[in-house]
Amino acid sequence: MYRLLILLVVLMSCGCSYFKDKEDPSETWTAERLYAEAKGALDSGYYTKAIEHYEKLETRFPFGIYAQQSMLDLAYAYYKNEDHDSAVATCNRFIKLYPQNAHVDYAYYLKGLTNFNRGKGIADRFISIDSSQRDPGAALQSFQDLSEMLKRFPESEYAEDARQRLTYLRNNLAQHEVHVANYYMRRGAFVAAANRARYVVENYPRTPAIPDALVLMAKAYKVLEMNDLSQDAVRVLQLNYPNHPGLEEVQEIVVQ
Repeated sequence: MYRLLILLVVLMSCGCSYFKDKEDPSETWTAERLYAEAKGALDSGYYTKAIEHYEKLETRFPFGIYAQQSMLDLAYAYYKNEDHDSAVATCNRFIKLYPQNAHVDYAYYLKGLTNFNRGKGIADRFISIDSSQRDPGAALQSFQDLSEMLKRFPESEYAEDARQRLTYLRNNLAQHEVHVANYYMRRGAFVAAANRARYVVENYPRTPAIPDALVLMAKAYKVLEMNDLSQDAVRVLQLNYPNHPGLEEVQEIVVQ
């Protein structure tokens, strides 16, 4: 019995030591120390560790002097760690809580940047993939985010990059519609093809997809025997893109 009691005491001591060793040392850190560790991890590219520290900082010192900057840093860490949903949610939370913050433009920009890169995997870094053939949902959301950012902060330091990304997104969205119109043409859904191509012409002017959209309109309308509309598309194509090979393709279509 005595030996059993000693054994229990020893086991309890070992257990206490075990849990003591497992204690998180950051629990005793000040807000300043937590922020410094988080920022150091972020700058060094240790995004998971940075997220861990920033989340602790936010939980323990939600109204401290580092609260606003750490929230922006946390959103960026989520973005770099490819946790897109958390990055967007943190940006939205920052915008809601601190609409007058001097860096709120960055929250709008980072939200657009996150959606811009959403869905791009490791393969995209090594294999050339036509991004216009992806689901356009994230691209549309990014376009809306960056457009809102420019509307609110046209003089922001991030404005020029946002404008360039908007141009890229606009071209991609237009090309995506052309891909869809081509798909409808191959399936014999000529009305749908014509409508999709017309949408490009009406909503994405001055994009590289316009000549291909005009060709699709001319072809689809010709097959549908809507010759006036087909000729209108051909005239616009001839006027603006006189050497486009699609002109011959339209002429070669014979409606039985």
